[in-house]
Amino acid sequence: MARAFTPKVVTANDLIEGDVIYQTADDRWSRDLTEAELITDEAHAQLRLLDAARQVSKVVGAYLADVRSGPNGPEPVHFREDFRRTGPSNYAHGKQETSPQPRA
Repeated sequence: MARAFTPKVVTANDLIEGDVIYQTADDRWSRDLTEAELITDEAHAQLRLLDAARQVSKVVGAYLADVRSGPNGPEPVHFREDFRRTGPSNYAHGKQETSPQPRA
C-alpha cells in the first residue's frame, strides 16, 4: 500500500547570503517559513522543486522538506528543519532574536 503524501515546502539556501529560504506560492523566496507555499500534492511538489533547482543564480541546495499545517502557516515536522529555521544555536543573534524558540 502506498504511503500518504506528507505536506512539503521547497527550501534552499540563498546563494549570496547563505540564509535558509522558502519558496512562496507567488514565486518569491522568503526567509520566513510561515510564508512558504504548503504543498499537498506530490506531482506539484516535484514541479516546484524543479523550478527551484533551475534558479542557480539565486539558490543552492533546493529540496523538499516535510511540514505540517499550523495556525500561522507551515510548521517543521523534523528537528533538522526547526534548527535550520532558527539558525545557529550557540547564542541568540540574528533570526534567533525575532523567531519563536525551537520546541524542547
